[in-house]
Amino acid sequence: MICYAKLDVPIVIKGVQTEVKKVLTNSKWMQHYNRMHYDGEWKVLCLRALKGDASKPFAELLNDNCFENTELMDMLPGVVGILDALLCEKLSVRLLNLRPGAVIRQHRDFELAFERGEARLHIPVFTNVNVEFYVDDDRVSMKEGECWYINANLPHRVANKGGTDRIHLVVDCKVNDWLKHVFDRSEKKIKTEIVDKNLQMSIIQSLRMHRTEASSALADQLENELNHE
Repeated sequence: MICYAKLDVPIVIKGVQTEVKKVLTNSKWMQHYNRMHYDGEWKVLCLRALKGDASKPFAELLNDNCFENTELMDMLPGVVGILDALLCEKLSVRLLNLRPGAVIRQHRDFELAFERGEARLHIPVFTNVNVEFYVDDDRVSMKEGECWYINANLPHRVANKGGTDRIHLVVDCKVNDWLKHVFDRSEKKIKTEIVDKNLQMSIIQSLRMHRTEASSALADQLENELNHE
């Protein structure tokens, strides 16, 4: 299982930084919807979202064909260039701004992992040395203009202890042969996956509490896999 990886993907970040500065006051920024997981200000700007609606920041538990570019993408040609260089299907695309002093508490994003067919990529647009990003208790130091894969299915947490905004371009991708090749030649942290059945059952119960068609289908899939194991 890949915990995290620094991907060998060329990124031209200067132009993107200029573009992002111009949209920092855009009214479409909203507080991240999962308020149980953070303290302080954690804002999101949706560039590719449910049916192209920038007011719907949900990145998980959606059908793949629901994702479309929002009108904001037209304002960010540098971001479009980065996305075009990722030769795989893109799902959700967002700018996430963790303001100074904000903390994202430890959590997991269920089933969002390379081995499950989806990869969440983080491209720091603005950051500082006092941002602490931990994946499975390993601190991952990401610099501006780098491209990192984070196994969001593992416990992870972030704290911006610096005095400036930490803004990441976050892209959820479908794994294909091109992306597999990129991962093959990239630096990565790997560990043996051990199935925690009690944790899996807790995840299944949590998904069923959402009472949506997508969450129920995912719960059924996890339950079948757990019974098979």
